[in-house]
Amino acid sequence: MTPDWQPVGESQLRIGLVGLGVMGRNHLRVLGAHPDVELVSVADPAPEALAAATEATGAAGYTDPLAMIAESELDAVVVAAPTTAHAAIALAALDRRIAVLMEKPIAATVDEALAILHASRLSGVPVAVGHVERFNPAVRELGRLLDDGWLSTVYSIVSRRAGPFPARIRDVGVAVDLATHDVDILSWIARERPVRAYAEIARRVATDHEDLMFGLLHFHSGAVGMLDVNWLTPTKRRQLVVVGEEGMFELDYLSQRLTYTESRDTTNPKLLGGYAPTFEGDVAVLPVTAAEPLAVELDDFVDVIRTGRRPTVDVVDGVWAVAMADALLSSARSGRPVDLSDLSSRFGS
Repeated sequence: MTPDWQPVGESQLRIGLVGLGVMGRNHLRVLGAHPDVELVSVADPAPEALAAATEATGAAGYTDPLAMIAESELDAVVVAAPTTAHAAIALAALDRRIAVLMEKPIAATVDEALAILHASRLSGVPVAVGHVERFNPAVRELGRLLDDGWLSTVYSIVSRRAGPFPARIRDVGVAVDLATHDVDILSWIARERPVRAYAEIARRVATDHEDLMFGLLHFHSGAVGMLDVNWLTPTKRRQLVVVGEEGMFELDYLSQRLTYTESRDTTNPKLLGGYAPTFEGDVAVLPVTAAEPLAVELDDFVDVIRTGRRPTVDVVDGVWAVAMADALLSSARSGRPVDLSDLSSRFGS
C-alpha cells in the first residue's frame, strides 16, 4: 500500500453500508452483530427499507450513497447497490481514502472495473470484491486439499449455478450476475487465468438479458472449465466437480458437502445386471466445518482494514471476473472463441 492509506489497527471500525436489497440486508445483519464494527450509516433510496435499517441499528440514514460517503466519517464502506451504480460509489469512496468491499460483480463493464482498479492502485486504498463462494468452508477445504497435492494434475472443472429467475435482478443477465462467481472459482481452482473462452447463450423468459449460458474456458496447463448458469431451473443448484489424475472432488455449495472419489483400475469393471460395466472408486465424505460464507468474508475484510494485507479476493480478481464474463458474451454473439491472452497486459495477473 502507498502512504496515502494506512491500516486502521485495533480500533473499532466505522463502516457504512450502501444498498438494502437481498444482499444488503444480509450485510446489515452480519455487520450489526460484528463485535469489531460500528455500523455508522446506511444508504438506500427506498424509504421503508431505510427506516427499518436505521431503527434496528441506530445508524444514520441516507437516500443518496454519495452524500453518505461525503458526510460520514468512515473507515470502510460495503457496497451492495445495483451493479450499474458500483463504479460511481467506489470511486467516490476511494477518493476519500475509504476502503471498499464491493459486492460482485465489481462493476457492470470492463472499463468501469478498470477505473476502480486504477483508482485503488493510485490511492493505495484496498478494494475487496464479494465473491462470497471463495469463503464457503467447503471451497476453502477443497483449495487446501489441492494445495496438499491430492490432484497432481487438474483435468476438468465443471460448475453448475442454476435456479429460478430472481425478480431482484433487472440490470444484468446471468453472465455478469452468476457466471462471474464461477469464472473466478474456476480460475482459483486451476491456479491460473484462462487463455480462451467460448459460450452459447439464450433468452427464454421475459427479460432484457440472457438467462442461460453454457461456457467453456481453456487454461494454458490444458485444464478445461465448463459453466452451466441459468435462471430457468425450477430449483436452486450450486455444484462444482473437479476431476484430476488421482480422482474427483464433488462439492455442493448449499449444503457445504465435499466428497472425494479415488480413481480405480479400469481393467476390472463391475457388472450391473450382468452387462453394464461401471468402475466404482472409493468415495469419502470429507470433513467440513460449516460456517456462513458472508460472515467469513466480512471477517476477512475487517482483517484487511486492520492490517493492510491484500484482500483474499482483490480488485484484480474482480476485474478479471467481469472481463471473462464480457468475453463469454462476446463469444456467444460472434459464435467464435475469444482469445484472452492479452488481458494480463491490460490490468495484471
